[in-house]
Amino acid sequence: MHTFKAFRLLAGDSAPIRQFAELSVDDLSPGNVVIDVAFSSINYKDALASKGLNAIIRAWPRIGGIDLAGTVRESADPRFRAGDEVVVHGFGIGVDHDGGHSQVARVPGDWVMRIPDGLSLFDAAALGAAGYTAGLSLHLMELNGLAPGQGPVLVDGATGGVASVAIDMLARRGYQVTAMSGKIAEAPYLESLGASEVIGRVAPEDKPKPLEKARWAGAVDSVGGATLAWLTRTMQPGGVIAAFGNAGGAELATTVLPFILRGIRLLGVNANSPMPLREEVWNKIASEYRPARLAEIAGVIGMNELPEHLDRMLEGRLRGRTVIDMRR
Repeated sequence: MHTFKAFRLLAGDSAPIRQFAELSVDDLSPGNVVIDVAFSSINYKDALASKGLNAIIRAWPRIGGIDLAGTVRESADPRFRAGDEVVVHGFGIGVDHDGGHSQVARVPGDWVMRIPDGLSLFDAAALGAAGYTAGLSLHLMELNGLAPGQGPVLVDGATGGVASVAIDMLARRGYQVTAMSGKIAEAPYLESLGASEVIGRVAPEDKPKPLEKARWAGAVDSVGGATLAWLTRTMQPGGVIAAFGNAGGAELATTVLPFILRGIRLLGVNANSPMPLREEVWNKIASEYRPARLAEIAGVIGMNELPEHLDRMLEGRLRGRTVIDMRR
């Protein structure tokens, strides 16, 4: 029986036991499409799950990795055939279904999407769930009236994977991008992606004003908490915020005044979206949203380096995207 290598998480007393294992397809979660995984990636959710944090994984053992790109080996779903290049993210892979940190994956056909023309397997993995989130954020903001020339667009948590791709996409679309980061030393990297300005984090205020100077036409927020509250107070009239993260806290302390006096719009971005929307956004990512600097954003590691880089992600020592070449 053919075996392959996977990075598997097993239940431990205080934290998961992390180990490489030789598995067969029968060891994987059920599905009707078997994929030879070429590339996966490291997302913050993967790093949390690998340490048993936030109760992300509840059933063990589990193979992590919330996205993957690869080639169909065999399919009982008539929509796919051997040799198709596909991408999978969301739908619970790497959480309650075995994910991409394995040289072979098995998933339901409803979760599988062909990679759009113009994107390689590496491109699809370098983008992955993060790139899709960035693309979906831009798609939703433009549906709600955002357009180049209206003013600067702020991207916070700027050295992260989603934010790095978002800066690149926005700059390519002609937006003036301001990057916000606590890592000011990374300003040259952020400017290389297209940011015209780099600013530090905003200090929290004890008694903030309900409205402050209007600055931003749009914002891509991965931080939440006090930073998102500050964004609501500093948006231009009609400004649009795409929010998808809570690295800075899940609570939002703000007032209704930015919404009723400036007409700002706060858009929730759920990247685990239905397949028709995924296909629409991915097709945009392959064309008008296509990042120009993926090679700068995405570093590549071998599979054996995965445990070390999961830890580095939690320690804040990674930037952009980390792609895993599952074939080495």
